Amino acid sequence: MSIDRNNTEIPLSSLLIKEKLRECGIKDPGTASIREIVRLVRQIEKATGVKFIRMEIGEPGLPPSEIGVNAEIEALKKGVPSIYPAIDGIRPLKEEASRFLKLFLNIDVNPEGCIPTVGALMGGMLCFLVANRNDRTKEGTLFIDPGFPVQKQQVRMLGHDYYSFDVYNYRGKKLRDKLESYMIGGKISSILYSNPNNPSWICFTEEELQIIGELSDKYDVIVIEDLAYFGMDFRTDYTVPGQPPYQPTVAHYTKDYIILISSSKIFSYAGQRIGLMAISNHLFHRSYPDLLRYYPSESFGQALVYGALYALSAGVCHSAQFGLAAMLKAVNDGKYRYIEDVKVYGEKASVMKKLFVDNGFKIVYDRDIDRPVADGFYFTVSYPGMTGSQLVEELLRYGISAISLSITGSEHTEGLRACVSSVGWDQMPDLKIRLEKFNIDHPTGEK
Repeated sequence: MSIDRNNTEIPLSSLLIKEKLRECGIKDPGTASIREIVRLVRQIEKATGVKFIRMEIGEPGLPPSEIGVNAEIEALKKGVPSIYPAIDGIRPLKEEASRFLKLFLNIDVNPEGCIPTVGALMGGMLCFLVANRNDRTKEGTLFIDPGFPVQKQQVRMLGHDYYSFDVYNYRGKKLRDKLESYMIGGKISSILYSNPNNPSWICFTEEELQIIGELSDKYDVIVIEDLAYFGMDFRTDYTVPGQPPYQPTVAHYTKDYIILISSSKIFSYAGQRIGLMAISNHLFHRSYPDLLRYYPSESFGQALVYGALYALSAGVCHSAQFGLAAMLKAVNDGKYRYIEDVKVYGEKASVMKKLFVDNGFKIVYDRDIDRPVADGFYFTVSYPGMTGSQLVEELLRYGISAISLSITGSEHTEGLRACVSSVGWDQMPDLKIRLEKFNIDHPTGEK
């Protein structure tokens, strides 16, 4: 046994961990979802009194933007809870969203194509509901992995087929042949990826985005670009309004794209469940006769808003829209530099990665083509001789939680995704002690 600064005895009993796994209905911790691990850790904490190093969920570790909170309070006091919002979004939010896209991506998207959603996750669901039903001869989405596991759950729920591959060994020019090998059959209706990538934190280059855009135009595929971590590649500052460098985007290389933007991480606004989808002007007005199988209009934009979105939620929380509009306006006006708040995630990642490496762990996705992967919201680790499933379970005994890379579409099933956001600076000494003990107890990485 070892005792950390909080007088926590580690490791915990393996019998207790297995008991809690059974109680939570988890047969294999390597295939458990993020929320299943969240529930499991809460039960272990309750049973033992141990405060975990929580790395399993990508939850903001910062206070929400006061700009948004104050704008919501004002809207609430004015009585917006009693009024349905416009289904496609309130005018101030749509206009600020359009302006944001111009100032920070240097692209032109009309306000009509800027649609608020109940988080970016709902935006993805809307994309699948419409983009994957526009052509009866196509089958579904190509996921450029690793990626956010719930998005695959969404297409499975809808009964759509999908394809995926781990992009790590197909970076740069090699991406073209790999992508085309999937697209040449004509069965792909949409492509989805995140940039920066959840979980690996690799970032696509302009060359790679151009390849994705060109092939998407060639094979008539809609690109869904998930920018949940907008501007959070801290190696480059993309957050000066109206000045290059701009956040890289596929929008410069294809006509038919949808960009998903989240308020959860950049504004620490996860609890209000509001995000945005930006539909290109060309795609918004494009007609797909096959959409009439499901929706009252063959226009992509009309089908999405008045068909899919209306049926899902009849709009997004009214006051939250005012909050997001206020935050975007402050950013657009140069009065709020959100990047200064969230840089702390990169600083935490640098410290935590070193603690893991110093204690026998390896960074799984360690290179971003020709340079080290950035320090950011996530990083990936493995331990010699252990599978991802074994590592998830064994780290639980040391009061450390994470998810397996196997559920992200990664080929590296020995690895884990670690999120830095919920780990406080005051927990770093405890993380150090627990990892040192883990390393001592597993000198070769074997149980």
